[in-house]
Amino acid sequence: MSVITMRDVSVMGTSYVHYPFEFFLESMHALGIHGIDLWGAEPFYCRLDYPTSYDATLRLKKMCTQMEERDQKVTIYTPETLGYPFNFSDPNPSLTLRTIEYFKWAFEDAHVMDCHRVFVNSGCGPRNLPREESFKRCANTLRTIMDIAEQEDILVPLEQLQPYESNLVTTIDDVEAMLDMVGSPNLRVCVDITAMEVQGENLEQYFDTFGDKIEWIHYSDSHHEVVGSGSYGKEKLAGYIETLERRDFRNGIDLEINDSIYWEDPHTPHAETCRYLRKELGLKD
Repeated sequence: MSVITMRDVSVMGTSYVHYPFEFFLESMHALGIHGIDLWGAEPFYCRLDYPTSYDATLRLKKMCTQMEERDQKVTIYTPETLGYPFNFSDPNPSLTLRTIEYFKWAFEDAHVMDCHRVFVNSGCGPRNLPREESFKRCANTLRTIMDIAEQEDILVPLEQLQPYESNLVTTIDDVEAMLDMVGSPNLRVCVDITAMEVQGENLEQYFDTFGDKIEWIHYSDSHHEVVGSGSYGKEKLAGYIETLERRDFRNGIDLEINDSIYWEDPHTPHAETCRYLRKELGLKD
């Protein structure tokens, strides 16, 4: 049985979209957060801004130094892919090839940061086309990407999305079908708590289905709100932690406090979440 502490908490920086990377790190340092889910988008870091691998490496090494100075480390790299110019299932081959190339770079970047996880989701297929065709194209693209991931020894947690975000992977059955179609040992599972709750599913079902294939957890209150402010309630929020510990899950939780209402002042909602984790749910430092 594992014990989850604040040392096991990572934070995704999407709500800091209007602030530079160092502001995000300072915010996390003030909150006692050591795990960084590096969002691969500006104003943090976007590989498309660097013409060569050398240029990208220089930038990433500087970012790693900034994190090391604050006793922080990248626990997972999340390159932004939810939208143009990337798509796993669009029939346009240019989009597919660009997306595959982007993940080649992402795996390269992960090694620079001494990180062995790169996050992925299915994105959305064109809604005017048959879902089955898009699902198959997505699986084929992911299979190509996973061939590279296996060569690079990178684990790739696949997250389920909400129906407004995707018409592909939104349920536990969809996750299972995609893993089966891709057939890669390096394709793992990221359970998004909010997407799970939208489908009326629970963590026990995910562990019963996937076991140690579960690699990552996106943790938040309802609608990706501040933990303790939404509709889940203390019993359910604590229950997620208890399930992870009982299942001996050792990769911690990744806070996804992700809504545009937090963009103006992202520090405060994360401070409120960390206070709740410590004071209400009893996570120790």
